[in-house]
Amino acid sequence: MKKALLIAAALAVTGTAAAAGKLEIFSWWSGDEGPALDALVKLYKQKYPTVDLVNATVAGGAGTNAKAVLKTRMLGGDPPDSFQVHAGQELIGTWVVANRMEDLTSLYKSEGWMSKFPKDLIPLLSSKGGIWSVPVNVHRSNVMWYIPANLKKWGVTPPTSIDGLLKTCATLKAKGLAAPISVGDSSFPQPHMWESIALGTLGTQGWADLWSGKLKFTDPRAVKVWTNFGKVMDCTNKDSSGLTWQQATDRVVKGQSAFNIMGDWAAGYMATTLKLKPGTGFGWAPAPGTAGTFLFLSDSFGLPKGAKDRTQAVNWLKLLGSKQGQDTFNPLKGSIAARTDSDVSKYNVYSQSAAKDWRNNRIAGSLIHGVVANETFTSGFGGIVAQFVQNKDANAAAQATQALATQAGIGK
Repeated sequence: MKKALLIAAALAVTGTAAAAGKLEIFSWWSGDEGPALDALVKLYKQKYPTVDLVNATVAGGAGTNAKAVLKTRMLGGDPPDSFQVHAGQELIGTWVVANRMEDLTSLYKSEGWMSKFPKDLIPLLSSKGGIWSVPVNVHRSNVMWYIPANLKKWGVTPPTSIDGLLKTCATLKAKGLAAPISVGDSSFPQPHMWESIALGTLGTQGWADLWSGKLKFTDPRAVKVWTNFGKVMDCTNKDSSGLTWQQATDRVVKGQSAFNIMGDWAAGYMATTLKLKPGTGFGWAPAPGTAGTFLFLSDSFGLPKGAKDRTQAVNWLKLLGSKQGQDTFNPLKGSIAARTDSDVSKYNVYSQSAAKDWRNNRIAGSLIHGVVANETFTSGFGGIVAQFVQNKDANAAAQATQALATQAGIGK
């Protein structure tokens, strides 16, 4: 109790005045993502002009290179003051279980964040009574993309259930469309589609039970996920193993496929890169069977124990969790704010739609993007999906997944 009071007092003091000193923030945001981080850095410097902020970005998609550098520094006793990590088990299952992070519960309470984030979100960032990171943005995983003009030409509408998706697939095949659903390779596009099929098959509670250990991966309901996934894969393009997610999206844009299930960075790709207008040039719907649930992933920052510039790091976290910080960063990043009180007028039509769902839907965590499973499970799961795509053996995949879950400590 005494320690908790001291931490709370320290957190309160840090918010009362601009602080001098140094702050090193560590991320993998570079290139197209750099301007959004730069805007946050600029805002921080306006509030704390005497702080020397060091932007230690390590370039590399999804943080592959940054995570390797971070591991070396953390294990070597030289942590950055604050570092980027996918919110949820990617942090909890690695650095929290290793007792390398500070509990941020006191910060959440002092900043009033407990009532500013969706009620389903906090549990996904928590473990053993602590809250371990501050989400600065939110992406939606369970989105199905299409081109409205193409659907009108084919005489179909976006299906709302998995059975409806399979029926629409049959209709489109009969009309000569060989691959009604597009997908990319097994590196992440196929596991990404798997998690939407799983959510659509199990429902929100069933999905949560899978990660809490209440529902075994070998349960008949979980085996059905693989059966459904196999049927959906039968509707996809034969060249998937050689395509990136962008190339899979291109198939939809070119009319070679009707639908693609991908995260909402696809909206940024179609709007910014391909110059399509949200709502008319391209359309979206919840992945079949998942309406009412927002399958989320989030970039967040944590506070490692032993941070050299702890006061400045806490001020950085306060900025990330603030309405001003989130509405400065996300319109440039192409994501939405994690807070439910953000200014939606700053966002485009798709993002406004996503923000509305974020505020009103049930919230569930993404598997493949680090929320509900640790790195051990996530890295091994891709191989199981790749094997299943080859042999379509649902029972073997279910057993292999349960064995991986046991190894990774899922549900404990």
